Amino acid sequence: MIKELGKYFIFLGQLFVNRESFKTHYKLVLDECISIGIGSVFIVALVSTFMGAVTTVQTAYNMVSPLIPDYVISQVVREMTILELAPTIIAIIFAGKVGSSMAGGLGTMRITEQIDALEVMGVNSVSYLVLPKIVASLLMYPLLVVVAGVCALLGGYLAGTLAGIITPNDYVFGIRSSFNEFTITFALIKAFVFAFLVSSISSYKGYNTQGGALEVGISSTQAVTNSVIAVLLADYFLAQLLLSE
Repeated sequence: MIKELGKYFIFLGQLFVNRESFKTHYKLVLDECISIGIGSVFIVALVSTFMGAVTTVQTAYNMVSPLIPDYVISQVVREMTILELAPTIIAIIFAGKVGSSMAGGLGTMRITEQIDALEVMGVNSVSYLVLPKIVASLLMYPLLVVVAGVCALLGGYLAGTLAGIITPNDYVFGIRSSFNEFTITFALIKAFVFAFLVSSISSYKGYNTQGGALEVGISSTQAVTNSVIAVLLADYFLAQLLLSE
């Protein structure tokens, strides 16, 4: 465990040694942004919309006291969406879709000796292949979290109003009521941390693949598993650090 952690930090240190020109990285980052961001918008929007809808219905189901006003339903949906559902649940989906793709792509390059060819040409393969993926993830994942938050609140609105659970005015009033701006900051901090963890861990697992096609699949599985564990641990520590009084 400690040995693997040490290899991971050495891997991160190699990202900034003997880098290519800014122009080269700029093109690579743009390509990765399209692959990571644009390619994930549909699944993120779909999942977050249904998350918001289900959260609204289940919150209303548990609001059994007539003393609790209806607008509390949308308050609960807002807090759950911004603090946890949008950044954390979407990070798990991000790890499954983007993380496994990163690990599989780099693993295939490793077993087909394309990475070795880059090293022979004097190119720092870690910086050339991995740094654009991490930078693109840091740029695009917070935007995906924003999209997820908007879609979740919209899904909750549609589910609540169409099912007659809550009136449109009450839903909008609940979203605006007692709003703490720091929750947005907290969600974006989590988004940057999760993006770095998923992209770096997945790239590390894929880059260090050894063997054949079977090992590429194993690396992809380990990348997703380790990324999810890292996200959940980081989620707890960030909450303890930033939200505890």
